Amino acid sequence: MRGQNGAVRERTGAAVGASWIDAFAQARHLRGLAIAALAGGFLAAAGAFQTGEAPVAIRFAYWIGVMLVGATAGIVVSVLVDRGGWFDDRPALQGSVIAATLTIPLTVMIWLISSFAFRGGRLELEAINYFVGPVFIVTCVMTALNYFTQRTPPETHAALAGGSPPRFLERLPARLRGAEIFAVEAEDHYLRLHTSKGQDLILMRLSDAVAELEGLEGAQVHRSWWVARAAVEDARRADGRATLTLKDGASAPVSRAYAKALRASGWI
Repeated sequence: MRGQNGAVRERTGAAVGASWIDAFAQARHLRGLAIAALAGGFLAAAGAFQTGEAPVAIRFAYWIGVMLVGATAGIVVSVLVDRGGWFDDRPALQGSVIAATLTIPLTVMIWLISSFAFRGGRLELEAINYFVGPVFIVTCVMTALNYFTQRTPPETHAALAGGSPPRFLERLPARLRGAEIFAVEAEDHYLRLHTSKGQDLILMRLSDAVAELEGLEGAQVHRSWWVARAAVEDARRADGRATLTLKDGASAPVSRAYAKALRASGWI
C-alpha cells in the first residue's frame, strides 16, 4: 500500500506537512491563549508579585503580554511533545514535562521584561532567583488549567436533514467511494481509512480530517484515532485501558485523557 504514495500525494498535495499556523489555529490552542489573557488580567488587577504599585496601564500591559508570550511558548512546546508521542496517554507526566521545560526560558524572559518595565532597564542578575519560583508556580497552574479544559475529546456530529455531506468524503480514494467510514487512524504523515469497503491511505493530518468529518457522528478517542459512533461494536477495559472494537474488526485504543468524557457519553 505504501507504493501508492505518488497517487496519495496527488490527491492531497495541499495537506502535505504540518503547518504551525494550523497548529496555533486549533480550538484548544486558541482557548489556551484566551485563558492566558484572562489570567493576565486577573494578575494585573490583583497587583500580583509586588506589581501593585505600578500604574494600572503598565500592569495590565505587562501581565497580559507576559501571559500571552508564555502561552505561545507553551503551545510550541506542547505541539512538539504531541508530535513526538513520547507521553501518549500520560497527561500528568506530559504536563509536568511541559511546565519544567518552560520554566527556565520564561524566567529569563520575564526577568528581562520586568527589568525594563519596572527597573528602568537595569539588569540585576541576582534578581533572576526571585522569578524562578513564581514563574514555575504560574506555569504549573496554567498548564493544569489547559489540560483540565481540554479533556473533552474533539467530536463530530451527524448532519441535519438536508445538510451537506462531510467534506472528508471527497478525499476518499475511488475504490472506497460510497463506503461507510468506520474510523480514521493516523500513521506518521498518513491516515489509514477503515471503511466498509476496506482500507487505504491518504496523506493528511488527523486534526484536519476531524474538522472535515463534521456531518458524521463520531469522536477522536485517541491522539491517533477518530471513530464513527455507529462503527463501534464492542468496548472493553483491561489493565486500566479501554479499547473499542469496530465493525471491520479493528481495535481502537481510548486515551486515558478522554476515557471519562467518553464513558459519560455512553461510548464505553
